[in-house]
Amino acid sequence: MSNKVIEISNLGKQYRLGQVGTTTLSDDFKRWWYAFRGKEDPFLIIGDTNDRTKKGSSDYVWALKDINFSVNKGEVIGIIGKNGAGKSTLLKILSRTTAPTMGEYKIKGRIASLLEVGTGFHPDLTGRENVFLNGAILGMTKAEIRNKFDEIVDFSGVERYIDTPVKRYSSGMYVRLAFAVAAHLEPEILIVDEVLAVGDAEFQKKCLGKMKDVSGNGRTVLFVSHNMSAVNSLCTRCVYLKNGTVYSIGDTAKIVETYLSNESNAESCKVWDPSVAPGDSVARIISARVTDDKGLTIDHMLRDQKVGIEFEYEVLQEGHWPIPNLHVFNGSEEYAFVSVENELEYLSKKGKYRSVVWIPADLLNDGRYVFGLALTTMKPNVNVHFYAENVLQVEVIEDISKRNTSYNQRLPGVVRPQLNWETTLLSD
Repeated sequence: MSNKVIEISNLGKQYRLGQVGTTTLSDDFKRWWYAFRGKEDPFLIIGDTNDRTKKGSSDYVWALKDINFSVNKGEVIGIIGKNGAGKSTLLKILSRTTAPTMGEYKIKGRIASLLEVGTGFHPDLTGRENVFLNGAILGMTKAEIRNKFDEIVDFSGVERYIDTPVKRYSSGMYVRLAFAVAAHLEPEILIVDEVLAVGDAEFQKKCLGKMKDVSGNGRTVLFVSHNMSAVNSLCTRCVYLKNGTVYSIGDTAKIVETYLSNESNAESCKVWDPSVAPGDSVARIISARVTDDKGLTIDHMLRDQKVGIEFEYEVLQEGHWPIPNLHVFNGSEEYAFVSVENELEYLSKKGKYRSVVWIPADLLNDGRYVFGLALTTMKPNVNVHFYAENVLQVEVIEDISKRNTSYNQRLPGVVRPQLNWETTLLSD
């Protein structure tokens, strides 16, 4: 017996640009004429790919094209990609709020969807009435909803407003109640778009925990987010959409690394035009690069090598005490650490300077790292003169043959220092 609950085959969604409707009357007649003669729809063989950064040559665009993958029962699947990649369109098709232009999809089980703030809520009904309405739409009996009601309200944290019409709710309250309803009324498949970004950090943490519980009970979750840390911690597998097509699919950690590497504006060397260089009237950055111990610019390094982060900048005003600082992020855009230079008296003088900070060998784990560079005055008040955010990157690679253990997989963690161990034989 198949364990698949979602199966997608050659799925595509085409839109006509610049019009309220999807087609003109002449296009509709042309489709009918081709169908009457038993020929393929002529508009399925035209249309630009969904690249919003380029001007196309056709009035038609494929928001999605040739999407093929399946989802097993109990999986938590992350769907990632830049804005406009087709993530929300895919979820709308699976939620049956829009129809595909081509291809097919098969779903086994009841679906609950959170596609945007307030989805499925009637604004004039109270929170209590909307809970029962949503439950009825999902096929729950009144008794089943009543048994879950107190749990839903407690999770949402909107008990005080539960008998208030939801049109008076804030967007955060909307999301809290909508998520609580969707997660507690026991759908077989839970579809969650970026709506959790509306909630506060505490509620997002509760939602992630609840989604783990949902998947642990054998139910399936499709999760769209730009928060790569959340995707990494929650999802067992990941789909990376790019320009409306599946760019890659597989292990979450690898797909997230691929996505961040492809979409990052960071590089291993950067030189700024003075007219647009980050800075203020006190100082501005000139250039930055990643270097090895021989002074060569590099974009990757072995884990047992040290790496230098070098940047040049100009101090334009005297009388300040600027301090260079480095901000290091891992491939999931989480802070690894920050390093700050000591206060240097001569930095208060005008002139051009070069700072290099060395990250020692055997510190960073293998993976991609992104660096931000800043110059900050700490006294009498904190003043950031420039912060070149996520401007440099380097790939750290491990030579597995040098390991002193038979374990050959990637070890978890942002850093992986070589620590001194002492083991003593106490008895024979």
